Amino acid sequence: MSITPEIEKRLALLQEKYEAMGQDMVSYLDGLLHADFLTYWDYIHLDTLLSLQSPKTPFPDEEIFIMYHQITELYFKLALHECKQIAENKSLTAEFFTARVKRINSYFEALTQSFAIMVDGMEKDQFLQFRMSLLPASGFQSGQYRMIEIYATDFINLVDKGKREELRNAPIEEQFEDLYWKFGATELASGKKTLTLRQFEKKYSKQFIDLAKATVNHNFNALLQQLQYEGMSTPALENELRRLDVNVNVNWPLVHYKSAVRYLERKPEELKATGGTNWQKYLPPRFQKRIFYPSLWTPEQEANWGRAWVEDVLGGK
Repeated sequence: MSITPEIEKRLALLQEKYEAMGQDMVSYLDGLLHADFLTYWDYIHLDTLLSLQSPKTPFPDEEIFIMYHQITELYFKLALHECKQIAENKSLTAEFFTARVKRINSYFEALTQSFAIMVDGMEKDQFLQFRMSLLPASGFQSGQYRMIEIYATDFINLVDKGKREELRNAPIEEQFEDLYWKFGATELASGKKTLTLRQFEKKYSKQFIDLAKATVNHNFNALLQQLQYEGMSTPALENELRRLDVNVNVNWPLVHYKSAVRYLERKPEELKATGGTNWQKYLPPRFQKRIFYPSLWTPEQEANWGRAWVEDVLGGK
């Protein structure tokens, strides 16, 4: 086979590349000559991935529970990949911002629409038995989900709604003590933190606080306000951010609420979640009234936040 002009051109470009790095191109070509061809299973580490399910009980449906939560965390990692691109962009445009938020919305919508695969795919009796072996672990302890929230809005918007005005100008460390999700893992009678919450704080508190400080001027709400001030915001961007608000703060918690109603509601008293979380008050969007982009919603929409969705679920349970 003769050396075509196209191959000669590529070799010349490679030679320039390696000379610029002070490297010997021939040595790299020798390495390429002896290297094996890449396979699909090696590239995505398939054998490792398929070995990461370790059930704690003999109930078959526990594997469904594990795999779906692993899938969820991979989607969260995809969302964080986009969050970082937005927050770290030095020349952010509305078009770039819109495209990346649209990706995040696609990830959350895929999760929300697929949640029934897990809920409908597990036998209730099996779930109610194997769940006891998971104590005190809980999906509440997803650090990636909390990081997405921190990227998405001003930190004060994650504070419990009853404390927001009081702590609006407080340091991040003080606001952190009253984040909305902490009240979902606090015993109502005693006010004590559950073990689930104590574990979670021990692992992630510093990371969350550091991220909140780093994104004070680079979270999505701050970036939206900056673009609005400069007259550079667009209807497309604002529509995607509204969509994100609903996806993260209404639809995603609501599918969890729906599954909790199905699996944990039992007369005369509901079963507790594995982490001891107060799911009846923690999950319904209308109770938390958590809104990432208040400027994009009317007072009436805020007042009725999540109400229609919850009523629909309760009516159809």
